[in-house]
Amino acid sequence: MAMDVRMAKAFGLEGDAWQRHANPWSVYTRIPIPPLLVAAIWSRTRIGWRSLVPVGAVCAWTLVNPRAFPPPRSLDHWASRGVLGETYWARREEVPVPPRHRVAPNVLGVVSALGVPFIVRGLVVRDGWMVLFGLAVQMAGKVWFIDRMAILYDDVVPARAADDTPAPRGAQTPQR
Repeated sequence: MAMDVRMAKAFGLEGDAWQRHANPWSVYTRIPIPPLLVAAIWSRTRIGWRSLVPVGAVCAWTLVNPRAFPPPRSLDHWASRGVLGETYWARREEVPVPPRHRVAPNVLGVVSALGVPFIVRGLVVRDGWMVLFGLAVQMAGKVWFIDRMAILYDDVVPARAADDTPAPRGAQTPQR
């Protein structure tokens, strides 16, 4: 089982939950989670143990967010297509993705992960510039990844409709 599938299951993204997470509000309220978590952790020296309250709130929102919104009325939004493209990427062993989409998501996952050590180190030594650099790298990698998933969705859905290939569980054809 791919790591993507395990992560999706950990967040409860199975079946129709992907449709709820494809709501643009879900995507756009999820993007600021890393800076909010960093700010909550950064506050530890100012408010002490009470910083666990905002840390807990951000962690709770991270878990609730994918299921907090109804399915979108339309899949024309970039964010919706990006999330549904992730369903194809996560199930790439069952339903192969086009060759041009096999490298970039892995590279962007690495780029996103490369920012995390800078964030952690910056938080430990309280170096704001290091934290900001890490956040910029991590978030750029993640947003670019979502963009690539939207492109993957745009490429896979018409091809799948043409050859009647079954969709991964939780994926849906566009309602245009």
